[in-house]
Amino acid sequence: MTNEQFKEFFPTIPTVPGIYKFLDAGDVILYVGKAKNLRNRLASYFGDKKHTTAKTKALVRHAHHIEFTMVETETDALLLENTLIKQHQPRYNVMLKDEKSPLVYVCIKHERFPRVFVTRKTIRDGSTYFGPYLNKFRVDQITDLIRKLFQLRNCALNLSADNIEKGKFKPCLEYHIKTCAAPCVGYETEESYNKKIEQIKNILKGNFAAVKAHLKEEMQRFAENLQFEQAQIAKDKLALFEDYQGKSTVVNPNIRDVDVFAIAADEQEAFVNYLKVVSGAVIHTYTLTLTKNLDEDTATLLAFAIPVLREKFNSSAEEIIVPGEVVVPGVATVTVPRIGDKKKLLDLSEKNVQYHLLQQRRDAATRTNKQTSAERILRTMQADLNMADAPLHIECFDNSNIQGTNPVSSCVVFRNAKPAKRDYRHYNVKSVEGPNDFASMEEVVFRRYKRLLAEGQGLPQLIIIDGGKGQLSAAMKSLRALGLEGKVTVIGIAKKLEEIFFPDDPVPLHINKKSESLKLIQQARNEAHRFAITFHRDQRSRNFLKTELTEIPGIGAKTADKLLQHFGSVARLREAAPEEVEQVAGKAAAEKVAGYFAEE
Repeated sequence: MTNEQFKEFFPTIPTVPGIYKFLDAGDVILYVGKAKNLRNRLASYFGDKKHTTAKTKALVRHAHHIEFTMVETETDALLLENTLIKQHQPRYNVMLKDEKSPLVYVCIKHERFPRVFVTRKTIRDGSTYFGPYLNKFRVDQITDLIRKLFQLRNCALNLSADNIEKGKFKPCLEYHIKTCAAPCVGYETEESYNKKIEQIKNILKGNFAAVKAHLKEEMQRFAENLQFEQAQIAKDKLALFEDYQGKSTVVNPNIRDVDVFAIAADEQEAFVNYLKVVSGAVIHTYTLTLTKNLDEDTATLLAFAIPVLREKFNSSAEEIIVPGEVVVPGVATVTVPRIGDKKKLLDLSEKNVQYHLLQQRRDAATRTNKQTSAERILRTMQADLNMADAPLHIECFDNSNIQGTNPVSSCVVFRNAKPAKRDYRHYNVKSVEGPNDFASMEEVVFRRYKRLLAEGQGLPQLIIIDGGKGQLSAAMKSLRALGLEGKVTVIGIAKKLEEIFFPDDPVPLHINKKSESLKLIQQARNEAHRFAITFHRDQRSRNFLKTELTEIPGIGAKTADKLLQHFGSVARLREAAPEEVEQVAGKAAAEKVAGYFAEE
């Protein structure tokens, strides 16, 4: 994406938290990033700023377009960024080489006398996971507090009833320091242990009422027994629980595989946003555009779009979350949430689809303004040059040579008042010796339009010749020879006074210096001049290097050209290994080159 393209895209970027994706022309994700302010963050990649790393330069150069997803908070952006990086593995997210995740979970293991511990991975083995959490220090505090309060085991022993009954284990140090009640030797029953696990689940879910009742009961009992120190510890733990922060709204492991859909529509189009949630994480976002043929309601459009999107992303989720009642064949559960985490996911989808609708409206308005501007300029030019049709297709020619060496010409193409760089062409002048601009122009114009006619390509409405009467007359010779006189408007522009010349008319046309049509003609002329000069410099440099190589005895022009194409310069050729030179030009040539440089 160029700076100019980003300037057009910039006003559509919101100033809210979110994630952004750089994509190439094939919609492959190159990079995923997070931002507290999307507009400010993306602006840092473009403009006159010099990037300090080669990776950032390459990213901006290879990016074809940018997509973004809005979220509520910066924390949500970090969570979503982490999920998308894991899912898509973008090539420029080098941090992905480290599999260590910034997110942590609290796991209650699916086993007899469950362990409670912190982990970065979730495994589907029946265990219960809470999180993810960003603040690992706080999570460590909570889990450490849980262990002290409820005296849980932290060993990985197989505490089956048979093993305990046979007395395979002995109380360890954890029992003696009173952080474990030793269920391994039957000092604590499974029923008593599971009651503690239920209280832990209440703590992690944020259901503090039951925990508070438990702690108050403990405090009361300790106070009645005059155990004031233990009562104060229970009170301190209760205060810490009340300060505990809950989980994120973007990723929730309690929500398994679901598809989330939201819709926004105007008079002509409808947009359906899709969030794909797998294992409790948003792994993909996509917005589908529908063209309305009749006055379909949103339920009808949504019922049509959902199967299309599920098929596109191979989704087999048994539950979908939608904003209203809708009938979708093959879906077991259709949920219209009103509160809770599923409602937050739906709100996120609706927020993005509404913004997408507004962005499409802004883009349409921008395109209309651009079309109006281009149309106005071309209509003005049509009137100024007295043309029958507006010049939607313009071509401009220029020559370049220094003292007759390496004469070249360029042809630049403008379509709808904008440069069409893919259609630019440059030419090595073949039939002219010495500095002869007129003959060079005659040759290049003939070659250009002879080829267009032979290939059946469309002709321009306007041809601009950089130069005065002489260059214009030379171009007209070729056009007459091809039978194109009168079929295309041809003008020449002289540099000094910016005069416009027409064929066979000695009186030049003076267009107002502030006219948009003159500015477009000047832009085409300057672009042709730039393109010709650049090509001419390349040719002179190339021929100079080739001449230096051909001074080596036994090295001809073709061999020199091969070596130049491969190594790029004589300096690199001099430093190259003999084996590499031999691979390019053959053993005999490699020996001659090596001998020449050795004599130097």
